[in-house]
Amino acid sequence: MDLTVVRRRLEEAEERLSPFAARSIRSSRVLPEEPSPIRTPFQRDRDRILHTRAFRRLKHKTQVYIAPAGDHFVTRLTHTLEVAQVARTITRALNLNEDLAEAASLGHDIGHGPFGHAGEEALAECLPEGFRHNYQSVRVLEHLENGGRGLNLTFEVLDAIGKSSKTRDDILSEGWGVPTTLEGQAVKVADAIAYLNHDILDAVRAGVIRENDLPASTRNELGQSHGERINTLVSDIVEASWAATGVQPSQDEPPSIRFSPRIHGVANELREFMFRRVYHYEQTLRDAERGKRVVHFLFAHFVANPGGISPDYSLPGDPVERRAADYVSGMTDRYAIRLARELGCGDAIGWEQG
Repeated sequence: MDLTVVRRRLEEAEERLSPFAARSIRSSRVLPEEPSPIRTPFQRDRDRILHTRAFRRLKHKTQVYIAPAGDHFVTRLTHTLEVAQVARTITRALNLNEDLAEAASLGHDIGHGPFGHAGEEALAECLPEGFRHNYQSVRVLEHLENGGRGLNLTFEVLDAIGKSSKTRDDILSEGWGVPTTLEGQAVKVADAIAYLNHDILDAVRAGVIRENDLPASTRNELGQSHGERINTLVSDIVEASWAATGVQPSQDEPPSIRFSPRIHGVANELREFMFRRVYHYEQTLRDAERGKRVVHFLFAHFVANPGGISPDYSLPGDPVERRAADYVSGMTDRYAIRLARELGCGDAIGWEQG
């Protein structure tokens, strides 16, 4: 049997997508490859990301609560899976390329260091050129994985990952750029929908807030439960972005992934509430500062002792600061705490780990 019939069937299915959808047959890589007989390029990218060591380490990396002792707190891995689910729902509803959205979702946080955004801030303070987890995600996938050869992913997947981050001012902020594809835009907003909602559950579980503390607009407009809030946000995205389907002519071309003005305002109010009451909560900030000191300690140690930097997580020809940052950023919370404790870092002593 000629298995290429499978790929041709998949490509034909892609041709039935929205005229604004990305087609894998038009995708490009730095190094040309023979096509797979049974997978599209975006499906191959998804599988390559899924099988990396960096992806596996996400299960022990912080989302909000550092090295949580409870089994049900969100980690960077479970967050990533939720982003993929939301992005796939949006792209499927809008007749866009689900495989591209899934691949970019699975890779979008793979460059996060230990201790979440606190670790990111610490590494940014250590490196002269700064540090951003979205750029580090691209670096991990393009250069560090696969024995330093990278994964040779498609431009569309790397573009969506590199531009997935937002700034605090708006849930739809451009941040580090607008993704070239609508699928990349869907991943960017799916990230916000996922973290806002699961962080509410974690904050309630941790006793930081109660459901009734949420803004009145959240409870009245988005719903009274976790499921209702996600359903409202995703449904609104689909309705407000319907031009992306290409079903009917629109003056808004090229279309974009967006909220309706009303829900956009409500989502921003919820997001600001979470910054004030959860992300900047006293205990959260204390743990974050402690995590930052551990990262500073480890970075300084490996700059002074480059022989301890694993060649599996850095490139030997890079400056020592870059190698140290790559190595430390690849660590899980628990490994960073354990290693720092062994090296004599006082901030790592007595830190409870899950």
